[in-house]
Amino acid sequence: MKKVYKLAFEDFDAEEYSLIAIHSGLEAYRLAYFINRELNIRLEKCPKDVAYTVEQGKATFNRYIYEDEVNNAEWNLLENKDTALSTAADTTLFGSSGISVSIYLLPEYKNADYLLKVENAEGVDKAVQLLDGIQHIRAAYTIDTHRLRSKNNLIF
Repeated sequence: MKKVYKLAFEDFDAEEYSLIAIHSGLEAYRLAYFINRELNIRLEKCPKDVAYTVEQGKATFNRYIYEDEVNNAEWNLLENKDTALSTAADTTLFGSSGISVSIYLLPEYKNADYLLKVENAEGVDKAVQLLDGIQHIRAAYTIDTHRLRSKNNLIF
């Protein structure tokens, strides 16, 4: 006789995280420095960037990470935009040509330059206020994660 195993959805906890959109013209490493200084955390360049392949091409997004073991929290600073050569087979009179296209980690927030994903941390509202105080950040605000259409892009 076959054994049947059933899984209940309650067995899997939904990962709790907050998402902050950041508008800034700074390079990622400089933004990480200012965020570290203001929020008193230690974002470091992650050796593995976030990579996605979409129909327009392959995108690689820089990632900075800080794991707070005391509070069991994780902070991820991600670029939201990457420029890649299109994989479309466009040929011209002089051979094939690559077209530069913009690929977004969260396409519904194309205006945001960076995303700060905060897992299991408290005080996100205060962090947004502190981020707004940084001179090089034009705007910072929380994103409603329940309304995201492309939340699977934040699983890495």
